[in-house]
Amino acid sequence: MLENIKIYSSDKYWQHIFADLGAIVVDNQNMADVVFDDIATNTPVSVDDLKKLIFDCLDNQDIITNIFGRYIILPNLQRKVIVSLYKNPNISMRELKENLGFLPDVTTHTVENAIYQLRKNYGHDFIQNDNRKYKIGHL
Repeated sequence: MLENIKIYSSDKYWQHIFADLGAIVVDNQNMADVVFDDIATNTPVSVDDLKKLIFDCLDNQDIITNIFGRYIILPNLQRKVIVSLYKNPNISMRELKENLGFLPDVTTHTVENAIYQLRKNYGHDFIQNDNRKYKIGHL
């Protein structure tokens, strides 16, 4: 299932699960293709959801590296926001929430908080909002 993917986790429980799924569990996060501690979810997760999380991280790392100019580790939702805005520039908050798997009419500030944290860490111009349309800006 996860053959030849190098995964780092500080949690022995997750290390065992990844080994059972065929991943190469590494002791140093700098040697890993995926640092699970940075994308881990607090909710119960099925094997299929776990695989999707890992593969999404692998698929999108090139986009993150391209934007930042280097390998960078981000929390899962922040990474998803960046990738979604990269693939779909100039989208509304409603569309962004839908892309991230939220129901469009659900009242939640989760996505707004992720954008706030990204702006706080990388500058206000990193995520731009022009006429209620969001896009990646400048670092």
